[in-house]
Amino acid sequence: MKLKVVLALCATLTFWASAFVGIRAALPVFEPGHLALLRFLFASAAMLVYAWRAKIRLPKLKDLPVIMLHGFLGYTVYHVALNYGETTVSAGSASFIISSIPVFSTLLAVILLGERIVLRTVVGICVSMIGIALIAFGEGGGMSFDTGALLILLAAFSESLYIVLQKPYLKRYTPFEYVTYTILAGTFFMCWYMPGLPQAVAAAPLDAILAVAYLGVFPGAVAYAFWSYALSKGDVSKIVVTQYSLPMITLVIGLVWLGEFPAPLALSGGLVALVGVVTITAPASLFRRLQKQQ
Repeated sequence: MKLKVVLALCATLTFWASAFVGIRAALPVFEPGHLALLRFLFASAAMLVYAWRAKIRLPKLKDLPVIMLHGFLGYTVYHVALNYGETTVSAGSASFIISSIPVFSTLLAVILLGERIVLRTVVGICVSMIGIALIAFGEGGGMSFDTGALLILLAAFSESLYIVLQKPYLKRYTPFEYVTYTILAGTFFMCWYMPGLPQAVAAAPLDAILAVAYLGVFPGAVAYAFWSYALSKGDVSKIVVTQYSLPMITLVIGLVWLGEFPAPLALSGGLVALVGVVTITAPASLFRRLQKQQ
């Protein structure tokens, strides 16, 4: 991968990992639907400021139905279903289910985009899934599933569709343009949860509102823009597996920010997941050199 793509992915994954702290601070204060809407009102405001400063193009009328669909899948369904699901599902179980996004995305990329995957991609995914399972048991006290788990699974599949379906449109629009369009579309559908939101904001403590603002601007607008940029520069199947490094980054942020030392099993799982990511994303030339040395 090129350096710019690597930097964009590092920024994206760090912001997304930090979002767990923000969600934990805001979810006890806001209902799941209110949290999703308020978060993306902040995200939409940030993207509109960017759009005004950058003078981005308006989307073509013929693309509006697709943009609305992608916004609905990638933001409305994903974030609302995830917020509701996490009210009943343990953190470990949720992380395991969400980790199906790279699997769904890779399969959809093969089916819809005609991408080809090599054996080491399959091996890397399997290794990373084992690592995520270890984290789930280490951090979540085992696996437990209920109706909330189905909502999180729906969120994972919906996000996977958004990741894959946007790929062809990143040749027609810049990544920052397309993220602006789809965030605004997703926020539009979230307005279903507008009743009661002003009262909830008025009653909320300042730190919870600031946490939601952070979630909207950085893990929301900025991270999604960088993610779409990375997708525009490589195969979906190779870019999306970097999400397996999220749990490890989250564990590190939790240690530095909150002083939470991860359980040994969770730490081992994070390292195993990283091995899977390296297996897939490392240059093929590296593996050829290793084979020659053996």
